[in-house]
Amino acid sequence: MSPTEGILLASQSPRRRELIQLLGLPVQAAAADVDETPLPHEAPAAYVRRLAAAKARALAAARPEGSRWIVAADTAVVDGGEILGKPADSAEAAAMLRRLRGRAHTVLTGVAVLDAATGRLETTVARTAVFMRAFTDEEIAAYVSSGDPLDKAGAYAIQNRAFAPVARIEGCYANVVGLPLCTLACMLRAQGASPTADVPARCTSALGYNCEGAFPACGQAPGKAGP
Repeated sequence: MSPTEGILLASQSPRRRELIQLLGLPVQAAAADVDETPLPHEAPAAYVRRLAAAKARALAAARPEGSRWIVAADTAVVDGGEILGKPADSAEAAAMLRRLRGRAHTVLTGVAVLDAATGRLETTVARTAVFMRAFTDEEIAAYVSSGDPLDKAGAYAIQNRAFAPVARIEGCYANVVGLPLCTLACMLRAQGASPTADVPARCTSALGYNCEGAFPACGQAPGKAGP
C-alpha cells in the first residue's frame, strides 16, 4: 500500500471512525468547522450533499501528510420533508420519538470524497427508508432517561439493542448509523484508492446486519436520494 493512500475523515464522530476503519486504509480524523444552517427552501438531500462537500473542502488545506483523500459525511433524519436534528433536551427527545413511532421516515447521508492530489471532488447522497416499531410511552421514557437519544439526530440510535427502535429498513444499515460504507468504498475506488474487497462482509460482521444487496454495485448510478 502506498504511504499516500491515507484518508482524512472530516468528523470526530466515534461511530463514523469505527465504520471507516473497516475499509482497511490508514485513517486520521479531524473536525471540520462549517456553518450547518440550512439555506432558505433547501431540500434535505441538497442540504446533506452541500454540507458534506463543505466539510471536505474545509480540511483540504490543513490535511496531514499521508492523507490523500478527504472523506466527509452529513446525515439527516427526515420526516415529512422536515429535518429532525439532535434534540435540545429530554422533552424534545421524547416528542421526536412519539412522532416517529410506528411510522416510516428517511435517513439521508451526503458523502463527499476529495482527492487532494488532483482536486477532484465527488459527492452523492445515500437514502435508507426506516420503519419504526410501535414502542410504548414507558419504553420512550426509559430510553430518554438513559441519555442515549440526546446526541442523536432524530433522538435514536438504530444500533441500540436495549431500545431496538427500528422494525425494519429498506437500504443501507450503515447509512443510518452515519456512514454508507459500501457507497463510500465505491467512490474511493473510482478515485484510485484501494479499500479492501470484503467491505460488505466486514460491515455485516461489525454491525450484525446484512444489507449487502441494498446498495448499487460500483460503477452503477446510485439510487434516487430524497426525502
